[in-house]
Amino acid sequence: MKKDIHPKNYRMVVFKDMSNGHSFLSRSTAATKETVKWEDGNEYPLVKLEISNTSHPFFTGKNVLVDTAGRIDKFKKKYAKKAE
Repeated sequence: MKKDIHPKNYRMVVFKDMSNGHSFLSRSTAATKETVKWEDGNEYPLVKLEISNTSHPFFTGKNVLVDTAGRIDKFKKKYAKKAE
């Protein structure tokens, strides 16, 4: 294995899924300016996530139906006026 290719500044970080509020503590090198008080009483850096394994349809088994036809019609209607 190659030497000195992995970062050395790992630290404990709280990751929070903003879609459902689930948080977990893990080691990371992710840069952040926010902090949060964790369950153990210590303060850790906070990284906000849009989606995690607790909210992703693949892991939850809940599929989200996306109305693509409605979006396309809306787009054509919006820009049809400008094309004329």
